[in-house]
Amino acid sequence: MNTTEKFLRYISIDTTSSEESGESPSSIGQFDLAKILVMEFLKMGIPREDLYFDEEHCYIYAKIRANTPMKLPAIGFIAHMDTSPEASGNDVRAQFVFDYDGDDIDLKAGNVLSPEVFPELLLYKGKTLITTDGTTLLGADDKAGIAEIMSMADYFLENPEIEHGDICIAFTPDEEIGEGTKFFDIDRFGADYAYTVDGGRLGEISYENFNAASADITIEGCNVHPGEAKNKMINAMRIALKIDAAIPENERPETTCDREGFFHLCSADGDVSKAQLKYILRDHDRTKFEEKKERIQTICADISEEYPGCHIDCEVKDSYYNMYEKIYPDNMHIVNRAIRAMEKLDISPEIMPVRGGTDGAMLSYQGLPCPNICAGGHNFHGVYEYICVESMDKIAELLVSIVTCGI
Repeated sequence: MNTTEKFLRYISIDTTSSEESGESPSSIGQFDLAKILVMEFLKMGIPREDLYFDEEHCYIYAKIRANTPMKLPAIGFIAHMDTSPEASGNDVRAQFVFDYDGDDIDLKAGNVLSPEVFPELLLYKGKTLITTDGTTLLGADDKAGIAEIMSMADYFLENPEIEHGDICIAFTPDEEIGEGTKFFDIDRFGADYAYTVDGGRLGEISYENFNAASADITIEGCNVHPGEAKNKMINAMRIALKIDAAIPENERPETTCDREGFFHLCSADGDVSKAQLKYILRDHDRTKFEEKKERIQTICADISEEYPGCHIDCEVKDSYYNMYEKIYPDNMHIVNRAIRAMEKLDISPEIMPVRGGTDGAMLSYQGLPCPNICAGGHNFHGVYEYICVESMDKIAELLVSIVTCGI
């Protein structure tokens, strides 16, 4: 089975994670995919003693043992099984665009995948694309990574004469809701270092990501009949609007890029009596990150003083940190290995910061250095998601090259 066939099989299973379920994993579909992957590993020929399925929390650990007396590092590869709850992952109907000509691609529900909006499409003229049908996400984040890792495993098991050290593989649940490493067993995984295969287009390497925090703001107002409201009513929703207006326009995700941080209003709810705002705060720079956390609390405190009788609670909670602090400079050999592997395959390396987080960031802070490399997809988390077939095949080759380039 080739990489594309694997990918299509995996995306047919709804593995949408849920922030509301309170379970680990957060959705039953992740178990369905995990069981398929375990069976595929066994059919490949991985011995049962080298395969472990955490049936309680839905983690898979597999190992292809070293076949050489040379002392080589144990290299790990990690991908996540869940898809984002930001768009439906149910009944994914992928469509193929062969020999892409650079024009608009019509999807369902009036959606159009256009290079005018998504100029990266023009990188793939003449190639084969897999897109959504316009009603769901595709699932390349991160089922493309899973398919590429499985293809790599296939290759080494079918070619036992190729020398390599231990190859450690892990598939995790609930990465999209920030819980991908919650029950990750680093000792069982067994790698000296690893790569999350969870990035974007072919050639991407990332060893920087956002420092991340959440800010949950609750505003307690005072509801009085509007006909008798003068000097009595405290409208919690209007105060919520004032808090959001205090954040500069140039510090929001829609106006920032590269290493620029932001405040992102994820949701707002409430009425006159009570209102709630949920933000995420992001910045690559640790000092600026800490300043953002202080600033959102100061905004709330200052506005609270303007409205006696109003209570504003701002709870700020750290989520994850920039893996750069754990990779540079002591573990740059891991990044350089990936660069050498790309160059061997005539792939142009593109080092870029992740404007988000990865399981690798969390694992790096737990003692397993883990930069992120390309999985090949674009426009994750929405109906415009797509991936290039040739990129998936090349990334599967890249994983093989990473393992063998130091021998």
